[in-house]
Amino acid sequence: MTRRRSTPWIYRNSRLLIGAIAVLGILNTGYITFNKLFSSVVACPTSGCERVLESPYAVLFGLPLSLYGLLAYLAMATFALVPLLVNPEEKKSVRTNLENQTWLLLFAGATAMLLFSGYLMYVMFSKFVSQFGVNGICYFCLASATFATLMFVLTLIGRDWNDRGQLVFLGSIVGIVTLIGSIAWGASVGQVPVNAATISDAQGNPYFLIDNPSGDAETQLAQHLKQTGSVMYGAYWCPHCCEQKELFGKEAYKEFPYIECAEGGKDAQIETCQRVLGEAEKQLGQKAGFPTWQINGRFFSGRQTLQQLADNSGYKGPQNFQNQFRTCKQP
Repeated sequence: MTRRRSTPWIYRNSRLLIGAIAVLGILNTGYITFNKLFSSVVACPTSGCERVLESPYAVLFGLPLSLYGLLAYLAMATFALVPLLVNPEEKKSVRTNLENQTWLLLFAGATAMLLFSGYLMYVMFSKFVSQFGVNGICYFCLASATFATLMFVLTLIGRDWNDRGQLVFLGSIVGIVTLIGSIAWGASVGQVPVNAATISDAQGNPYFLIDNPSGDAETQLAQHLKQTGSVMYGAYWCPHCCEQKELFGKEAYKEFPYIECAEGGKDAQIETCQRVLGEAEKQLGQKAGFPTWQINGRFFSGRQTLQQLADNSGYKGPQNFQNQFRTCKQP
């Protein structure tokens, strides 16, 4: 009597493991995407998350890069778990065919995610960690890269691949396409359109574009704020600070006094910001975020309309402000 060889544990549970990791990826990228779309702050133990996730490298075709990651994890979870819903006793052939087809999709998806995550890790360490050390690390990004790596390993060891030549061919095609696409996308980041003003870090890397024109009212208000000693405290990576500048327009925003508070920003005044924002928190009774305005001895937290700035600063000039609120574009 021939004894039937038992199926290795990893073969029996690999799909569940891949599905579980994909669910963790969904939670990770879903949290980032929600906060990006609704302009909320992503909680992180260091400022690296904000730096990375608010940079031009966090946007693809005008949408958060995390949204594409979310869709990829959803696809991986679907490929991994859907075949398990088919009863192998009642529909054995259907289950077998579905497993064979989805294993190839899992391998292709995991390969693409691994390589793209690897490229993003290169960007994070070369652009942010090299400049800011531990404060340039995005832990959400590290988690996503870890998930992609684990899923790739599980697709390799999670089943008995009979046709390894097919695996090598598919992996090569997916790898070449992913690497070319990643490098091309990375090279396009930071390309500034003609006639657009830029908000950059101390190294000259552009983070946001300002392309609203400035009217006479915007220009005179900016000059009035400067003359009366008003100050805006902000950070180069802060989207709300850019939105404030966009209200003034690309000519006028350079007129009003601005103090850079972020490490790595051009002419940053860290100690001044810590002192002043500490005073602001005492006056406001809450944490002072970016931007924070100081006008006539009073503090105003968050983006202000031009009319609010005019009223609070005692501006009496023309008030036919032409610029409406708009989110800032990234290179």
